[in-house]
Amino acid sequence: MVTTEWMEEQVQGLLSNCTVEAIDLNGTQDHFHLRVIDESFEGMRPLQRQKLILSLFRDYIPHPIHALDLKCMTPAQVESAGDTVFHPHADGTGIH
Repeated sequence: MVTTEWMEEQVQGLLSNCTVEAIDLNGTQDHFHLRVIDESFEGMRPLQRQKLILSLFRDYIPHPIHALDLKCMTPAQVESAGDTVFHPHADGTGIH
């Protein structure tokens, strides 16, 4: 069973100084938003950041994790980012 706490622990095991927040979007433990903030992302392209985090969950996609929205930012980017949660289904209007 995948939980937000487990996901956060996995990311912190990789990036020990990061700030991470996992949200179970539906309460069904299969659609998640994961916001990771770390200084080590400085100078990395967004796709490089996402691949780093996705590698942790590769064996869990597409089951039991069906959808994973990643926001990987530096502390400086967070200051102007605002709300970053994206629901992949968005009541039928999201991209899946």
